[in-house]
Amino acid sequence: MKKLSFILLALTISGAVVFASGGGQQQKGTGSGTAASSGFHIGVVTGTVSQSEDDLRGAEELIRRYGRAAEGGIIQHITYPDNFMDQQETVITQVTTLADDPLMKAIVMNQAIPGAAEAFRRVRERRPDILLFAGQPHEDPLIIQKAADLSINADFISRGYTIPWVAKQLGADTFVHISFPRHMSYETLGRRRYIFEEACKDLGLKFVLITAPDPLSDVGIAGAQQFILEQTPQWIDAYGKNAAFFPTNDAHTEPLMKQLFIYGGIFPEGSLPSPIYGYPGALGIDLSAETGNFPAILKKVEEAVVAQGGAGRFGTWAYSYGFSVSAGLGELAKRIVEGKAALNNTADVYAALGEFTPGAKWNGIYFVDADTGVRARNQLLVYMDTYIMGKGYLHVTDLTIPEKYFTVKFRKGSQ
Repeated sequence: MKKLSFILLALTISGAVVFASGGGQQQKGTGSGTAASSGFHIGVVTGTVSQSEDDLRGAEELIRRYGRAAEGGIIQHITYPDNFMDQQETVITQVTTLADDPLMKAIVMNQAIPGAAEAFRRVRERRPDILLFAGQPHEDPLIIQKAADLSINADFISRGYTIPWVAKQLGADTFVHISFPRHMSYETLGRRRYIFEEACKDLGLKFVLITAPDPLSDVGIAGAQQFILEQTPQWIDAYGKNAAFFPTNDAHTEPLMKQLFIYGGIFPEGSLPSPIYGYPGALGIDLSAETGNFPAILKKVEEAVVAQGGAGRFGTWAYSYGFSVSAGLGELAKRIVEGKAALNNTADVYAALGEFTPGAKWNGIYFVDADTGVRARNQLLVYMDTYIMGKGYLHVTDLTIPEKYFTVKFRKGSQ
């Protein structure tokens, strides 16, 4: 399958996003002149700091750059509730209410949690002129493809192979997949789980499936994290220090990392990789001074990982996926509304993402339905090169993914 590979280089001309100097943050956009000249607003919907901090920080970057709609700028940012599974009607109402703004021309939802497709459908009925973008949709691909103009997922197909491959390069002999039934009911995550298993067979890794408490269940985030803290030492005893661990949920990541630094184990990269997810809490480091400056964040995290003896055993993406998608889709929407980009132009999508990931290498594919072989025209799967603490980039985006993995099917109902 032909890949779409791009080197997104840092812009050095005036107006470029600069992360490596000046504190790494944009000056807060006042919106003076921007909204007046453009005459449009962009709605950005993300989770809260507790559930998806990087997604929210991407929205804040857009606000710093283009200003708040309420203050004369372009961006109107709202957050959905943490217990969104029990409040889907609230989520749908939040999103559809954005369409009440006559200047609203695009809505970006990252993550596009369950209920997003219905919310987009209702917006479409009322305001067919509004662009609808879904970042990391939780609903089945065919459902979100019908509802959104464009959706972007972390490439769960290619990464079903690349993540075990990374684990193998780091010396792993076992791959431990940690999840729960809700996540495994999603076609994206469930299909990736089966690709993991197939890839592990081919790479000579033992595949282990572990069920952990859902942070959205009655035990809550605290209970789910306590389970991980208590069980990780036992998993290390059972599978050894050369076992690689992969959790599908961000709330599980920090307690898992904390124990891996103490007891051993390998962490190839997260489900939605970022140097912000898991690492600060697990290592006890403060990144407030580096907020938004991902090169500085990565440097500080890497130094702490190496100091803990984790060099060559812990990975991430150099830039946050969640941050990049929130900001990148917002940037893309702005460019399309202004007539500077096209919806169906993949190069424009990558250029918008590149505004927030200078120097990073991406790769990607269009989603292909395993049952029909039909390629989607509005769902792009993307991934960034893996960065290993104390070692550097592994050039994962240069890998040729064996064609067989693109035909592995999702088997709903089995864990």
